[in-house]
Amino acid sequence: MSPFAAPIAEQIWDMKYRLRTAEGTPVDATVQDTWCRVARDLAAIEADPAAWEDRFYAALEDFRFLPAGRILAGAGTGRSVTLFNCFVMGTIPDSMGGIFEALKEAALTMQQGGGIGYDFSTIRPKGAEVRGVAADASGPLSFMDVWDAMCRTILSAGSRRGAMMATMRCDHPDIEDFIAAKQDSARLRMFNLSVLVTDDFMAAVRADADWKLVFEGKVWRSLPARALWDRIMRATYDYAEPGVIFIDRINRDNNLHYAETIAATNPCGEQPLPPYGACLLGSVNLARLVLDPFGPDARLDEGALDDLVGVAIRMMDNVVDASRFPLPAQAAEARAKRRLGLGVTGLADALMMTGLRYGAPEAVAATRRWMHRIARSAYLASVELAREKGPFPLFEAEPYLNSGFMRRMDEDVRQAVRDHGIRNALLTSVAPTGTISLYAGNVSSGIEPVFAHSYTRKVLQKDGTRTEEEVVDHAAALWRERMGDAPFPAHFVDAQSLSPLDHVAMQAAAQEWVDSSISKTINCPEDIPFDDFKDVYLAAWDQGCKGCTTYRPNDVTGSVLSVAPAAPAPAPVMATCLDQPMDRPVTLQGATYKLKFPGSEHAIYITLNDIEQDGRRRPFEVFINSKNMEHYAWTVALTRMISAVFRRGGDVSFVVEELKAVFDPRGGAWMEGRYVPSILAAIGGVIERHMVAIGFLAAEGAGLKSDPAALVAPGAAHPRGPSCPACGKPGMRMIEGCMTCPSCGHSRCG
Repeated sequence: MSPFAAPIAEQIWDMKYRLRTAEGTPVDATVQDTWCRVARDLAAIEADPAAWEDRFYAALEDFRFLPAGRILAGAGTGRSVTLFNCFVMGTIPDSMGGIFEALKEAALTMQQGGGIGYDFSTIRPKGAEVRGVAADASGPLSFMDVWDAMCRTILSAGSRRGAMMATMRCDHPDIEDFIAAKQDSARLRMFNLSVLVTDDFMAAVRADADWKLVFEGKVWRSLPARALWDRIMRATYDYAEPGVIFIDRINRDNNLHYAETIAATNPCGEQPLPPYGACLLGSVNLARLVLDPFGPDARLDEGALDDLVGVAIRMMDNVVDASRFPLPAQAAEARAKRRLGLGVTGLADALMMTGLRYGAPEAVAATRRWMHRIARSAYLASVELAREKGPFPLFEAEPYLNSGFMRRMDEDVRQAVRDHGIRNALLTSVAPTGTISLYAGNVSSGIEPVFAHSYTRKVLQKDGTRTEEEVVDHAAALWRERMGDAPFPAHFVDAQSLSPLDHVAMQAAAQEWVDSSISKTINCPEDIPFDDFKDVYLAAWDQGCKGCTTYRPNDVTGSVLSVAPAAPAPAPVMATCLDQPMDRPVTLQGATYKLKFPGSEHAIYITLNDIEQDGRRRPFEVFINSKNMEHYAWTVALTRMISAVFRRGGDVSFVVEELKAVFDPRGGAWMEGRYVPSILAAIGGVIERHMVAIGFLAAEGAGLKSDPAALVAPGAAHPRGPSCPACGKPGMRMIEGCMTCPSCGHSRCG
């Protein structure tokens, strides 16, 4: 019997984690084979591999412990890939040679499958003197454009585009340009952006004081701190970036405050890292640890949680030794500190299964208690590893115990660290788990709330047809299994029904016992007033969060967090015989549209001619032309095929849907503030607009107010949003700081 709870879970495993030969022949016959492969490879590090292989397998079994995707896909394959998800690269030198050496390192890291983070604060501001060449500096934003182009070019690990994080200090002279960069919908699309916010800046904001913009000791200008804060907030309100990182709090809490200074994070923000630092990720699936779900004695099995955390820490520690690294500096950094990022997934499901409403005080308290338990178990397990294998090389007891985080830790744990050392400098983090959460049966992702209890996805079959498949949240599916058609209880909330401050309270509760950071997106309604929106960030600061990322539907990134209402029925069309095409009149009315797709040298001209039938116009034929002879064969083919379909009559609106679902693996383009996944999708958009203009389609039903690549089947509760670059389906949404596809699980963060 398959262990997969839903077809989508098996599809994710088959597509992303199943080992295949270079020719595509499966090596892993079942997911149990995948678990065996990973367990065997990580146990090989042990002095007695046989004693640990079974324990590692048991942790993986039933999706209880979920190593990050790089580990599932790469461990035991013999391939030259890293098992670490993300890196922060070296400090960028303020010189042309140093900048391009850093660019080369980034390309090599992405080639092996790692996402990267960079602090661009070290590059001199735009207009600064470049000594010796009688020129002015172009500034860090211009070099970020170079990084962005590199990332679009490198196909990371052979199958996915890379992900990048760019940070800049709040006192850099170019900070205002950095804040405004994403208002251009075509710029820096491969980056997430975050401002490094200092304690002094937050104090200046509170006091309404002036704030100096400085580079290498020189004050470039001053401006009111509150005005700069409002610029950050307004940009985030309007187009969802930049986020903010409370960098002084991160460095103060850091167990390694005595050995490193952090100025950047990995692409999704859950791992603040020093130069050449790497993040090694894994998640405990809380949804699998609930006893008596929905029953009178529903509770988390905290004893089982302790045991699972202990085994997971040992497995992850072994990954440090088993993994390859793109650069020697990354290997040296990882082995000197043995940093881990054990987190959770399925938190929202576990809360629902134990009768708690996400964001309510009782759920906040339970989250704090569970995260404390995980941290305590992780630290004690790492102490035991230190007794057996030795502490991490840079361990110094007193400065280590004097970090902000360790001062909060239980005294018996502190004493154990003092007596025996600790194997891993940092141990906990909450990462984006979009893909592995789907693989584990669509459990809720990380510490996020459930986005939707169910939605419908279209699945492309081998014969080219599409079938519809319902994807149900794990807790909702379990409720149906046990309670039948009984309505969901009131505590079954989803992202649409929560206030932003519910999100903040949950993030803050988890952050108290996470020594690194948390990747989380705070969903805000589109109509939230700007002043209320600003308060979300101030609440995150006041409640002890290390950063804040929000998402409010907007014109630049689209409505990626809204659930599509049932679409109105299309305007009625005249049913005709589908066996015989309609005759062409001598004269037809029509219109010609000019389409200039970014990156294409010549425009494409699309002529649509209509026939009048029973007093109504309907499309009859299309002609697609371009001066670019490279397009000749496929434009002729489209002209003939679409025209043949139109002449058969009936409801031909599916042509639009099919064209708009086509994605280009080289990447699409941003047009009029929206992402279009291919030139064919853009042609589909033109045909759609024409159908609306002649009354063949109703404007609202055509989806013109949402992303131009998004068409949702009538009645489907599928989230609208940009199309996925991996599968082409609409509905990409922001989860834990990452654009994630609910149809195939693709995530920009891996």
